Amino acid sequence: LGKCLLSPIVLAAYAYNRSLSELGPGARPEGEPGVLCQLFAFLMAFFGLAPTLLLLAMALECWLSLGHPYFYRRHLTRRLGVTLGVTAAGLCALFCALPLLGFGVPMQYCPGTWCFMRMVGGGPRQLGFPVLYASLMGLLVLAIGACNVSSMWHLYSMARRQPRRGTPADATAPRMEELDHLVLLGLMTVLFTVCSLPLIIRAYMGAFAADFNENADLSALRFLSVNSIVDPWVFIIFRTSVFRTFVRRVCQRLN
Repeated sequence: LGKCLLSPIVLAAYAYNRSLSELGPGARPEGEPGVLCQLFAFLMAFFGLAPTLLLLAMALECWLSLGHPYFYRRHLTRRLGVTLGVTAAGLCALFCALPLLGFGVPMQYCPGTWCFMRMVGGGPRQLGFPVLYASLMGLLVLAIGACNVSSMWHLYSMARRQPRRGTPADATAPRMEELDHLVLLGLMTVLFTVCSLPLIIRAYMGAFAADFNENADLSALRFLSVNSIVDPWVFIIFRTSVFRTFVRRVCQRLN
């Protein structure tokens, strides 16, 4: 949804050879964020934070289902999942709308096709929002990493507890199924952490060290965008039967 809403705005800026502030209603001169630039900054912030909250909900569900199956069976329902998803999206929308109300400043980034919150310069009202945003993202990254590491430990323990009776194929199949999930979960955790940390670091450096480096800020935003592009492909590729067969052969060789 984020790509479908944001990509046409970027393509329109390239097609008309104008910056986002010069496009749309209420066009403004270079350097002053227009209505379209403010909308773009809101969508960038929202679609950076909302999927992270959903990833936390998925990581918690995975951790509870593996580590606390009785609690998971009794208390987690489909209705609760839908309610949490809608609530998380609503809270993210309210939080990311704060710059539109004066707490934080949208800023256009070079080459004029990106807008995001201003992360360097200004007073407490301007820099308070990026610090809060980065702190919230950092807490979510830590929580997701902790849940996924715990889930991987449970998967590894389940694989080790599998009995070695019967034929070799019977003994290996359940263990390899859990190891497949373990490898996939580990890769997605590393990818998510690597893509999220640059933006968190840049927000803190801009607020406390006054490090104005627009190219570094743009690279951090691109890292954040890469996660939503690469993550589905990692899931698709590493869940294929070819890759699973490859992992099984490697594990058998190591054993």
